[in-house]
Amino acid sequence: MNALARIVSRINFFAPVLRPRLLTLLMGRLVPFVGTAGVRIEQMDSERVVASLKNRRRVRNHIRSLHAAAMALAAETASGFLVAMNLPEDKLPLMKSLRVDFTRRAAGGLRVSASLSPEQRERMQSEERGEVDVLVEAIDDLKQSPIRCQMIWAWVPKKKD
Repeated sequence: MNALARIVSRINFFAPVLRPRLLTLLMGRLVPFVGTAGVRIEQMDSERVVASLKNRRRVRNHIRSLHAAAMALAAETASGFLVAMNLPEDKLPLMKSLRVDFTRRAAGGLRVSASLSPEQRERMQSEERGEVDVLVEAIDDLKQSPIRCQMIWAWVPKKKD
């Protein structure tokens, strides 16, 4: 279990009503752009990360819907934090490929869920370097999917200073 996973594990002992606020604060400090955009971390463990984004002015496009880049950010955030939770301390996660297909205009906010299979998590623990295609699902306030995502993350050994 790496440092991030240990901190998240401690946060998950708090009352369920407090967890999203604490996880969001932590992740916003680790990746400031996530906090600036207002991505909220609703759930986080080694198997699944759920993030959401409200339709607020700062993340809207010209038609008052969620901006394409904001939706991609929410998906990238959930998948990236999930990968980071599962890698050993001596490995570095790197985004290798981000593909987002926009299938419809988002209605309201967006809720994104990223998950890994037990086999994927095992590979991340045992292989020196590799890549993983993280399953990402996104639904808007009408329970429809405005985006389809493919997030491929790689991991490599950290350089020793």
